[in-house]
Amino acid sequence: MRCPYCGYSDSRVLDSRPVEEGHSIRRRRECGGCARRFTTYERFDEVPLMVVKKDGRREPLSNKKLLAGLAKACQKRPVSMEKLSAAADTIERDLRNKVEAEVSSREIGEKVMEYLRELDEVAYVRFASVYREFRDIQSFLGEIEKLIGVKRQRGDSAGGE
Repeated sequence: MRCPYCGYSDSRVLDSRPVEEGHSIRRRRECGGCARRFTTYERFDEVPLMVVKKDGRREPLSNKKLLAGLAKACQKRPVSMEKLSAAADTIERDLRNKVEAEVSSREIGEKVMEYLRELDEVAYVRFASVYREFRDIQSFLGEIEKLIGVKRQRGDSAGGE
């Protein structure tokens, strides 16, 4: 591993530990040239999961884009970045566990809405309003009525959180 400070090509590992539920390894290293310490992360190399967009274009699935979409929907809402990051990781893992090498952007949007419904109802409605491209107030109200119906089926209180 090349040192990020001096470029020396040899370093020794001081400490290794699993992170991200065992999906990667964090290694603390020390440079053999300048003796500075740095951290590296080791992950297994996955075949990229391709997202098929509405217009037919394909691009690799991006955890950063998932997290950005979740964060945008939860802007000014009481949802921690930890919860958003965990949701993005879970959504990505769910999608990767499928047999197919491609997933539609529609399927990703539905998964995101599923997780937002549990995290924060206001964020869910925000995301749904953009994702479902509501044309009028009736379609918007229809989505809210579905959300209320789901809450009643689960036995949630009508007063919110």
